[in-house]
Amino acid sequence: MIFINPKTDYAFKKIFGSSESTDILISFLNALIYEGNPTIEDLEIINPNLPPKVEGLKDTYLDVKAKLSDGTLVIIEMQVLNVQSFGKRVLYNAAKTYASQLRAGEGYRMLKPVIALTITDFEMFPNSANLISRFVYKEVKTNLTYPENDVDLVFVELPKFRKEEQQLETIADKWIYFMKYARSLTSVPETMDSIPEIHKAFEIANQAKLSREEVADLESREQSIYDQQGAIIKAAEEGREEGREEGREAGREEGQREKAIAIARQLLSRLDDETISQTTGLSLEDVRNLRGSNS
Repeated sequence: MIFINPKTDYAFKKIFGSSESTDILISFLNALIYEGNPTIEDLEIINPNLPPKVEGLKDTYLDVKAKLSDGTLVIIEMQVLNVQSFGKRVLYNAAKTYASQLRAGEGYRMLKPVIALTITDFEMFPNSANLISRFVYKEVKTNLTYPENDVDLVFVELPKFRKEEQQLETIADKWIYFMKYARSLTSVPETMDSIPEIHKAFEIANQAKLSREEVADLESREQSIYDQQGAIIKAAEEGREEGREEGREAGREEGQREKAIAIARQLLSRLDDETISQTTGLSLEDVRNLRGSNS
């Protein structure tokens, strides 16, 4: 068997956010957020319809969103590219989801908690050994939890997961193993197949059940991810050296900007303006002006 890559945007939503995925998503969230406890018993997937075919990765932020039975909103994102200010984007999306609940004239008591679950294919917190990290509002000195602690940020960093198939113990282990290795597997591991929701996830991910057009589109998306990763790494290496030369006589802040501009120049022929902006931290206007001056 060949399985589609759950780390690509369309495949991730097909597996976890489609109309047939409620039980899969409940198991997935209980495993990663609640340590495998059956805390979530029911949920509603918001906008479970898969989007139309999208070329490449441009403008394809296909978060999975769900509402739990107690009203809590959960937003789930799979992020492959380590773009500039990604942490700010996670916080912004969580805050926007929290604030957008209120309609005109409604009181703050109507606000329900928001959990932002982010799975990254890169190390978000290199100074921490934690595979799963959870951030909430707490008092700095006493560690007192804020009374209305309504926004939780949960991160799962796939590169920190190093267990082999025979070492899988918890359901969280098995879901993370699925996310990280499903694309390279040729059969469903026996230790995972006994869990109905994971079995079903593998069924949805079975490439044999997709049309030729779907397979071609997914392969194009996957290749686009690899191309962008390679372009960003190469541009960063070349841009850092160029930026060091240009910023050697400049101050620290200006030197950093020169590095960002140098990296952006290397990416102009490979990526769209929005992705370059996210990767380098430059504004869209800066990138467009840079593109204009290079044409």
